[in-house]
Amino acid sequence: MRRKTVFRGFSLLLVAWLTIAGKATTMRVTYYVSPEGKDEWSGLLVQPNRRGTDGPFASLERARDAVRELKRSKGLPEGGVQILVLPGTYVLAQPLELSEEDSGTPEAPIVYQAFPGGEVRITGGSVVRGFTPVRSAALKQLLSPEARDQVMIADLSAQGIYDYGELTPRGFGRPIQPAALELFFKNRPMPLARYPNEGWLTIAGAPKGPNGGQFTYKDERPQRWKQREGIWVHGYWTHDWADSYEAVAQLDPWIGLVQTEPPHGVYGYKPGQRFRFLNVLDELDEPGEWYLDRGTGLLFFWPPEPIGYGDVVVSMTRTLVRAQELAHVVFAGFIFEACRGDAFVLEGGHHCLIAGATFRNIGNRAVVIQGGYRHGIRSCDILDTGDGGISLSGGDRKTLEPGGHYVENCEIARYSRWCRTYRPAVGVSGVGHRVAHCRIHDAPHTGILFGGNDHLLEYNEVFNICQETGDVGAFYTGRDWTTRGTVIRYNFFHDIHGPYTHGAMSVYLDDCASGTIVFGNIFYRASRAVFIGGGRDNLVENNLFIECDPAVHIDARGLTWAAQYMAPGSSWRIFEKLEAVQHDRPPYSTRYPRLATILEDDPPVPKGNRIVRNVSVQSRWLELAQEAEPFTEISDNLVDPETLLFRDPERLDFTLRPDAPVWRLGFQPIPAWRIGLIHDGVRLTLPPR
Repeated sequence: MRRKTVFRGFSLLLVAWLTIAGKATTMRVTYYVSPEGKDEWSGLLVQPNRRGTDGPFASLERARDAVRELKRSKGLPEGGVQILVLPGTYVLAQPLELSEEDSGTPEAPIVYQAFPGGEVRITGGSVVRGFTPVRSAALKQLLSPEARDQVMIADLSAQGIYDYGELTPRGFGRPIQPAALELFFKNRPMPLARYPNEGWLTIAGAPKGPNGGQFTYKDERPQRWKQREGIWVHGYWTHDWADSYEAVAQLDPWIGLVQTEPPHGVYGYKPGQRFRFLNVLDELDEPGEWYLDRGTGLLFFWPPEPIGYGDVVVSMTRTLVRAQELAHVVFAGFIFEACRGDAFVLEGGHHCLIAGATFRNIGNRAVVIQGGYRHGIRSCDILDTGDGGISLSGGDRKTLEPGGHYVENCEIARYSRWCRTYRPAVGVSGVGHRVAHCRIHDAPHTGILFGGNDHLLEYNEVFNICQETGDVGAFYTGRDWTTRGTVIRYNFFHDIHGPYTHGAMSVYLDDCASGTIVFGNIFYRASRAVFIGGGRDNLVENNLFIECDPAVHIDARGLTWAAQYMAPGSSWRIFEKLEAVQHDRPPYSTRYPRLATILEDDPPVPKGNRIVRNVSVQSRWLELAQEAEPFTEISDNLVDPETLLFRDPERLDFTLRPDAPVWRLGFQPIPAWRIGLIHDGVRLTLPPR
């Protein structure tokens, strides 16, 4: 697989702006924002004049208001408006609020752009200063012996930092909630003091049953702890695909008993499952860990390196940018960081673009797009988010009108720091969205979680995910016959291995998911590569499977163990979902004719699946349930050919050689050179009109 160099400079930002809509740059109005500016100035100068009587604005809010004033007094100029933000750090105590009145037009967009030549940081964090060694004998006694001469302390309240947020129950089956205050050191998140630092403890028993709110463990270390209040536990309490955080109501370390505050996780507690303690000052025992005494405001931190000015930041603001019904606005080149909730929220509106940005150290998700149409995220880096990366929803499921949102050329890594399951790199719902040319890696659970209809997931490289969970898919959907029309094509899945129960799947069409096309993908060391869990009308065609186990799985769970969950009124609500979209009437009956007659066609039977023209090399080829075999087409697949197939597999170049026998079966070339991140030259074009 050929790698591409991704250019992260800003020169093309300017080129893109200079050619917007083909308008002469002299028709454009430019405002400037600078850390050295003042909001009472005009904002029309890039730097203060010699007399200090005019110059750039100091804040994004003032620039926004200047655009509003311009629109009211003169209207938008033909070339639009540019807000050039000079290098520096801009602290937002409140989110930048944008609305329909802040919109541009197709011919005159509004562009917020980071000035080239330095970092422009939009932050919700506060720098923490004044760290000193722990000198008080009383405070030293609260620390473990190995930490007493290593931990530094700072008084947050003395620096005007009083809002610490609250640790809250969060995780699988619960709404996304903002994180409490977090600590970042040199732009990386630091772990809250915990035990164990690596690995897990094991639930020994549940004395009052799964839902009794108690569990036991066998470990003597908590007997050393002086702390009894404010302790939390994080665990995979019953299933390896459902984690949550629970507050400890009572800890008895002498008998190894934990009592938690209700509701005790979604599924209760099960012996043999894994968990850890956190927010324990006694366990601040290695570099990077920290703890906040919420009563005194004292922050304890074991720095991995000496602390320099500005190295330690704590998150404060919940959201950085919130826009409602906004249209034709571009944000380009910024660093968004250190907020407790979702960094950038777009509700409604259309044709907005976030380009060339970095999102890092976010409490929840980087970008949330709800409703509207044709919004895009292009060429962004999304790193170290507490929950997922991007959420896209839009389009009309009843009419199948597409929303047309898109994510292109983004690198998304180290997401799901807090909630470890079902917080994907990209969540896609609604109708007609596209995720393309992204590089998704290093995460505990799923990469793309999709539902709805007619999405296009293509040219993505996905690897080293599903690392901490089981029964998980790199691309996942399930429990709905109506979510049809999605195409998964030309992606490269590699090195995906779920270590826990049921392992990992690369494309996981779970619990009767139907009507998905899987075409032209490359699966290398990708565990159970394509998994069809009892669904119908799925097509698996023209894919390469190398060292997978198995390459393809098809079962008939609707006829076996899952029958109880599929019945009308049961927990999957699969029949109710048919009624909700009126599956037997247009547009569903015409767009998906096989869905229109599903109720007269033995719906639990996995009919209509086709596995054709695939290549399987050094893989266990097919895992096919006996009940599904009569209803599955399996044809023209090439399994373990004797002839050498690939150009240079040791360098992950799985381009098929011209003499490969698969061409005789009608196999189509896979454009492997286009998979993954692409050059910066396309990253800043404006969204289509």
